[in-house]
Amino acid sequence: MKYKWNYTPPTQAEAEAAKRLAKEIGIHPALGRLLIEKGITTVSDARHFFKPHLSELLDPFLFRDMRVAVDRLNLALGRKERILVYGDYDVDGCTAVALVYRFLQLFTSDVEYYIPDRYEEGYGVSIKGVDYAHETGVKLIIVLDCGIKAVEEIEYAKSLGIDFIICDHHVPDPVLPPAVAILNAKREDATYPYEHLSGCGVGFKFMQAFARDNGIPQNRLTPLLDLCAVSIASDIVPIMGENRVLAYHGLRQINIKPSVGLKAIIEICGVTDREVTMSDIIFKIGPRINASGRMQNGGEAVALLVERDPDRAHRMALQINAYNDQRKDLDKEMTQEASRIVESLDHQHEKSSIVLYNEEWHKGVIGIVASRLTEEYCRPSVVITRFEDMATGSARSVPGFDVYKAIESCRDLLENFGGHTYAAGLTLRVENVPEFKRRFEQYVDENILPAQIQSELNIAGRLTFNDINIGFYNELRRFAPFGPENPKPIWLTERVYDFGTSKVVGHRQEHIKLELVDERSSNVIGGIAFGQSSQVRFIKTKHPFDICYSVEENTHKRGEVQLQIEDIRPGKE
Repeated sequence: MKYKWNYTPPTQAEAEAAKRLAKEIGIHPALGRLLIEKGITTVSDARHFFKPHLSELLDPFLFRDMRVAVDRLNLALGRKERILVYGDYDVDGCTAVALVYRFLQLFTSDVEYYIPDRYEEGYGVSIKGVDYAHETGVKLIIVLDCGIKAVEEIEYAKSLGIDFIICDHHVPDPVLPPAVAILNAKREDATYPYEHLSGCGVGFKFMQAFARDNGIPQNRLTPLLDLCAVSIASDIVPIMGENRVLAYHGLRQINIKPSVGLKAIIEICGVTDREVTMSDIIFKIGPRINASGRMQNGGEAVALLVERDPDRAHRMALQINAYNDQRKDLDKEMTQEASRIVESLDHQHEKSSIVLYNEEWHKGVIGIVASRLTEEYCRPSVVITRFEDMATGSARSVPGFDVYKAIESCRDLLENFGGHTYAAGLTLRVENVPEFKRRFEQYVDENILPAQIQSELNIAGRLTFNDINIGFYNELRRFAPFGPENPKPIWLTERVYDFGTSKVVGHRQEHIKLELVDERSSNVIGGIAFGQSSQVRFIKTKHPFDICYSVEENTHKRGEVQLQIEDIRPGKE
């Protein structure tokens, strides 16, 4: 992939401010500039950023309806009513359900959880789920990571004498469901000052408010923060503000004392011998939790996340790992087929979006395929398949473009849709697919900016190999957890050379293992360039080249760093 490299050198004033702040803190000047760019200009602010405190969490009662929600939960517990914790079948939904269920279990035995079947019930609150609640004597349903559009289903529940509390973070419609309380910072009349919580994050705030109202020490919630970190990483929400606090302490919990279920998944992933990072959650832990809902039923993932017996948890983790292996095979096959279709379409390179429909594709994997297409072609992508007599689709977006609004512009063609800026789902009649494709593509063409469909690397700064060592890496780690709005920095080093030992590696000889030197130092630094084996011939010409990269720890040689090369281009002679 050819990237556009974006780098704006600091002004003299910016460089001096960064150097001054870096010196006061004791970090590299290039890292001082990262702080300045985030609006962090004092040592005090930097310390709060590097080590956020749980005391910085916002007052949960700032949420509109929080007082009502806590009162209704208190009433249910006082009356010994049966409570159902209901959630979506993805990572965010499963972690949210596990968090609320585990906490409420400390105070009542009249609580159970419910995850709808992706294939029998579809996304969100279902009539089948409401009927199950009614048949089992449930009087209160706490719904997490969905429910904000379930007007008819919640009206039906109300007619059966069942109350709902909605904890959601998806964009609502103008008409809200008739729930007792709706905790959603994106509602038009919202009073909560931070709107980027994950669904699990909203569930945590509800439990935080419940604990505060009942004099329960807040540290009893701390063991549940590992679930928040998993949801934040997997749902790709911004990792600044309150999410940074939750993610920071959630990662600490994962690395110090994870729950039994999460520990079993971590062991299956093979990351027990080092610190678990947000990248490990995104690429290893999250997909395994997701695989349960994609291939079978998300209830199995929740069962694992609430399990207390290590042996049972290990067996359950093995089963979920098997689902993930099945998912990977389907994902690979469908992505290859989708890419072949895109390459064969006339004028596709002229379009600003991708919309594909195939009746044979697996409903549980279309979201992953949409993500792969967006990543490969740098276009908002919608992948649609047929399920029974309807078409169902998943959409993913590029940075800066609101795919939810693009789908909303076609709402008259849709039976149902929901989501947020970068990911959304939709259901429509099969006969409406061609018109949806036409109108969606037209909306994107008219509203997307050219820069948004250009693969770009935003460069944090220039470094020489003299700058890069384990000390620099350890200073950089203080900026973690990384994610949206706090990305892992990409650095630029110009005029580097092959040390003479770089070689192609990988099962298909698709990667390059590099050993490099630059003109300004005698340091030899190792690196890996994934999927860039086509560059090796140029690298071996002994001409200089420029590299963009992130700085990582060498997992095979503790105490050493290596470069993860994002892009390579010829240097100026």
